[in-house]
Formats: sequence, structure tokens, C-alpha cells
Amino acid sequence: MTPSEQERFDALYEQHLRGLKLHGYSASTIDVYARAVRRLAAYFDCVPDRLSVEQLEIYFAALVDSHSWSTVKVDRNGLQFFWKYVLKQNWRWLEIIKPPQVRSLPDVLSVGEVERLIGAARKLRYRVFVLTTYSMGLRLSETLALEVGDIDAERRRVHIRHGKGHKDRLVPLPDLTCSALRVLWAKHRHPRLLFPNRTGSPARIRHATTHMSRGGTQKAVKVLLAECGIKKRSPFTPCATALQPICSSAV
Repeated sequence: MTPSEQERFDALYEQHLRGLKLHGYSASTIDVYARAVRRLAAYFDCVPDRLSVEQLEIYFAALVDSHSWSTVKVDRNGLQFFWKYVLKQNWRWLEIIKPPQVRSLPDVLSVGEVERLIGAARKLRYRVFVLTTYSMGLRLSETLALEVGDIDAERRRVHIRHGKGHKDRLVPLPDLTCSALRVLWAKHRHPRLLFPNRTGSPARIRHATTHMSRGGTQKAVKVLLAECGIKKRSPFTPCATALQPICSSAV
């Protein structure tokens, strides 16, 4: 792109980011939708608003060859937002690209596999993380974001804030999970976070400003899966009812 075209693209791109934020999309969705616009612009080395339907067909045909259908679908949705809310144009996207409907069932860990994961974890925070995630049917991000004030130990329930779809919900708190969270908190005594970031010396943990990193936690659990010989693709697909045998036992 020429300097003037680059400047025009930058202005449209910033408008795209602002629109996504104002529509209430999560940070991860904003990231992938923004990447879709950058990828398209880089492919043709031009501002996307001047692309024809034929050029978009060529682009998506190449994208199907080089990326998964899930990536293709995300890019299509990101570009559809860009065309509708930034360029103020409505393309007939189904005539350009229509990813197939895939309804595959996720892999769910069994009670025995969860027990093996917990037993293999050498660090308390990962043992408690795995137990909390599976015993209450939480997503990885929901477990990491848990705060002291979210736990209602008396009523044995937990307030999950800003879950999927930015919705709050209450979930049952098993006795074993409640006890495990108490043991973990007693180790770090952070005034707010249940899973604080462990960077720095142990004395600094209670002053952490963020929870454990998503990427670091995913990597740690993948290592545990490999050590336990568990070959499943979705270690964070929870099944709360399946863990009742674990949660009814003592710590």
C-alpha cells in the first residue's frame, strides 16, 4: 500500500476496533476479528473496501486451503462485521463462503482421568485448579477469574461473573472443592484473587494484580495430560455431575 492508502486503512481499522468494543465483544473476539481484516488487507496489499466479490472468493478459496474451517468461519464473521458496521455495505456472504456445519461432541474427562490429573499435579495451585474446574463445570477463564468474594461457603455456592455471553450465574460448591480452595487461599492469602499470578517471590504473591495466566495454565494441564497418558483434545470441557464421587470424599 502507498503511504496514503496505509493511512486510510489505519483509520478504517481503528474504526473497526472501536465498533467491536462498542458492540460488547470480548477481548479475544476483538483480537480474531481484527486479525481477519489485517490478513485480508495483507493478502491483496490494499484497503479491503475496494475488493470485488470475485477477489473475496479467491481469497476465501486460498484460506480454505491453508487454514481450518473454524478459522475460515471466524474470518468471515470478522469481515462481515467490518463490511456492515465500518464500510456500511452489505455483502451476500453466503454466496461467497459458507463453512460446513460441524456438530462434533467434545472430549470429556472421566472421573478416573480427573483423579489422575489431580494426583499428578505437583503444585497445589494446579491440583486445586483442576478440581475446581471439573467439579463445578467451569470454563478455564471462569476458574482463573474466581475471587474471594465470589465464594458463598455458607450456602455452598459460587457466583460466576461475566461467563459466556457476559452472563452471571450461580453454581453449586462441592464440599471438597470448598475445602481445597480454603487450603490454597491459606497458602497465599491474597485479599481478592483465588488464583493469583505466581510471578516473583512468594512474599509478593499476595500483592499480585492479575490471576494466573491462561496460556501458562493451559500449558501446565497439557503437560499433566501427557504425563498421565490421556489423549483427549479438550481438557477443559467440564462435566460437573461426573465428579460427585470425587467431591463427596475428604480432602
